[in-house]
Amino acid sequence: MISAASACTAKTSSEDLIVIQGAWVRPTNPGQAVGAAYMTLTSKEDVSLVSVEADVSKNVEIHSMSMENGVMKMRMLKTLPLKADVPYKLAPGGFHLMLFDLKKPLAVDEQVDFVLTFKKNNNVTFKQTIKASVQNPA
Repeated sequence: MISAASACTAKTSSEDLIVIQGAWVRPTNPGQAVGAAYMTLTSKEDVSLVSVEADVSKNVEIHSMSMENGVMKMRMLKTLPLKADVPYKLAPGGFHLMLFDLKKPLAVDEQVDFVLTFKKNNNVTFKQTIKASVQNPA
């Protein structure tokens, strides 16, 4: 069901439906209740990401960011459609995952466990190390 590249650790099946590359989680400061995660998702068929869970937060939302009339707007998305064989990049300043109500600060080199759920009830699980910078997400 999933193939992972970079520093991701993932459960895989023979289908390798989803590939996750360049995943990273931004570290937080003590007392900060919100975090962010980024990655590139590629699917071998048209699917929609419908929910995300992370062991370090009570809630994860899929967000988009866009510039409107000179103002940056962030919106929650109910789903994130992926077209077959088209990489979909979640990155700072664009689409990303918001981790709300963090259970603890996100520290560099700690692991975050994710579960991504797609519309066809395909679950993807993987671990990602928290990175200090986007410069070297692998």
